[in-house]
Amino acid sequence: MGWEGSLMTTSEQRSEAEPRSVANTFTKPEKAPSFEGEIVTDVKVRFVELPSEGGTVALLTMDNGFDHTKPNVFGPGSLRALDDALDLAYEKPGVVAVALTGKPFIFNVGADLKVIEHGESREQAVALGQYGHHVFSRLSNGPVPSFALVNGAAMGGGFEVALHCTYRTLSSGAAALALPECFLGLVPGWGGTQLVPRLVGADRAVTVIIENALNQNKMLKPKQAFELGLFDAIFEPADFLTQSLRWVSDVLAGRVVVTRTEPDKGEAWDAALARGRAFVQAKTSGAAPAPLRALELIELARTASLTEGFAAEDEALADLAMGDELRAGIYSFNLVQRRAKKPVGVPDKSLARPVTKVGVVGAGLMASQLAMLFAQRLEVPVVMTDLDQARLDKGVDYVHQQVDGLLQKGRVNQDKANRLKALVTGSLTKDAFADADFVIEAVFEELKIKQQVFAEVEAVVSDTCILATNTSSLSITEMASQLAHPERVVGFHFFNPVAVLPLLEIVRGEATDDPTLATAFAVGKSLKKSSVLVKDAPAFVVNRLLTRFLGEVTKAIDEGTPFEEADAALAPLGLPMSPLQLLALVGPAVALHVAETMHAAFPDRYYVSENLKKLVAAGKTSVYTYESGVQQVDPEVAAVYDAPGDGPSAGEVRERALAALAQEIRIMLDEGVVAEAQDIDLCMLLGAGWPFWNGGITPYLDRTGVSEKVAGSRFLEPGVASVR
Repeated sequence: MGWEGSLMTTSEQRSEAEPRSVANTFTKPEKAPSFEGEIVTDVKVRFVELPSEGGTVALLTMDNGFDHTKPNVFGPGSLRALDDALDLAYEKPGVVAVALTGKPFIFNVGADLKVIEHGESREQAVALGQYGHHVFSRLSNGPVPSFALVNGAAMGGGFEVALHCTYRTLSSGAAALALPECFLGLVPGWGGTQLVPRLVGADRAVTVIIENALNQNKMLKPKQAFELGLFDAIFEPADFLTQSLRWVSDVLAGRVVVTRTEPDKGEAWDAALARGRAFVQAKTSGAAPAPLRALELIELARTASLTEGFAAEDEALADLAMGDELRAGIYSFNLVQRRAKKPVGVPDKSLARPVTKVGVVGAGLMASQLAMLFAQRLEVPVVMTDLDQARLDKGVDYVHQQVDGLLQKGRVNQDKANRLKALVTGSLTKDAFADADFVIEAVFEELKIKQQVFAEVEAVVSDTCILATNTSSLSITEMASQLAHPERVVGFHFFNPVAVLPLLEIVRGEATDDPTLATAFAVGKSLKKSSVLVKDAPAFVVNRLLTRFLGEVTKAIDEGTPFEEADAALAPLGLPMSPLQLLALVGPAVALHVAETMHAAFPDRYYVSENLKKLVAAGKTSVYTYESGVQQVDPEVAAVYDAPGDGPSAGEVRERALAALAQEIRIMLDEGVVAEAQDIDLCMLLGAGWPFWNGGITPYLDRTGVSEKVAGSRFLEPGVASVR
């Protein structure tokens, strides 16, 4: 079913009719804030006749003229386009409603971060906030009802403009729904902190604005967003616009009545804010200003008018826009969205060879995760090998269980599930690799074992088959040194859990040639990983830095600093977990092995804890126990530890750990382990989950003066991840 109507753009001549009076809290500025080089999201206006003589609706479509790879955003020019489109809509006689939608697959993903990134004054930030409020409020204060027809991704300001509308429909195929501002170091500043709690209550507002953002920018699924009460109707994507406009007609005619429950503003509100504060403290140790400011704004929404609440958002936006945390957050965003997609130093992709079959040496947990990933993403045969049939069967069964999980969640259909299972097989001999184009080993972290594995694989594969290793710390060059074709060996270091963490450190050995490297990066892209080129150096990037700073913490404990005090020393960085929690995640035995490896390479910088050796010998997997959900030092661990007395204070531990990181990063850059400091930050963001609002690590070291004190200079130029 089609909808007929005339199409106008905001740049075309307006109707000769006199404009209607529009009730609006904000005054339209004489001149909107400007930004040179902005890609303006235009707003096309179509006047559509609703069915059943429902009247004329002004259908406004946001479209920046590009495909879905360049989504609609709101910069000053885009806000002006929407402002002008609303003039056209409200001036047209007979218009009974305004409906706002987006180009295919994309509604709008929020503020153009380049505007904030290049902002030079607090006044500019205030003006941008006020203008966004002015334009969006025209949808809620207009002379006719407004409808947001959210046909695709809606984040940040794109989500907020929908909240300003009287009613909202949502496509069940919308790929990304979120208010991610706190993830970057900002707050939802165009109405989000005021409208969400008024619409669905403070508890759900805390979840959407605070928790999801700080949980690595977790997205809402369409069904979740609808069930939360953020949308009034949800339709299938195939005929979303048709269904939505029919629904608009039904609402206007009274055939559909939208009812909403008034949120509780009593004890439930207090409880939600308390939960939010506890969550922020646990996640950031109070080191991130944005989520705390967002909680203040949510609290304000309980008693303030919208005018007062929106004005407070403008002030918060301006304060944060001129803070280093937001600039570091934007720096992180640019690394993940741009640099990760165009890694530095990669050979021409035309050199990459096709991969039609993959071999995986090993059938343990890591190997099984790899087999699943390769089968799912490349959709080519994957064969696993191991020495034991029972272990091999367990590995293949793991993959089948993972596929069954996807089937149960509706992510694949039965036919796809059957095909994925059929792709993964097991073999007790490496002859099964004879026609493989890419073989990756995931066996015990011992150089001689890996050398033996590669020698056995090389004996059966073609001369062009890539041999990849998932080693976390061993030398790629040494691993390949005894092979006839060392040029086809490459490091392919994943992070656990493989399906979740997006980083892939691709390591070039001394002999690795360009076709091998190009193929490795092509495979990494097909696996939907963010790949970073790394020189063959002990522990590469993430493990090298984590081991260095963890060594400072374990050394302090050995010197007598209490476990809890040493563990809390790094809290101001807002890391995803404390050092001793990280130790438990990695496993003390693995951490000890890596520390010993690094100590052998750099004995003056990497510490090996004698007490950690005792911990491993005692079979302990964590310093802590969690009886009744309370974290406390395991008495048996405390009993085996030997400490001389008073160790360094928490502040001293932090200073030592940060100095160690700065020193190691400078050495790594001087050695050419990666091309630039940006690659180190990208690795820490994606491989270790370090906070976006800190920019990874080097902006924090620059901001606190540690870089200059320890390394002699900043790692980044002023303004790259800071205000100036």
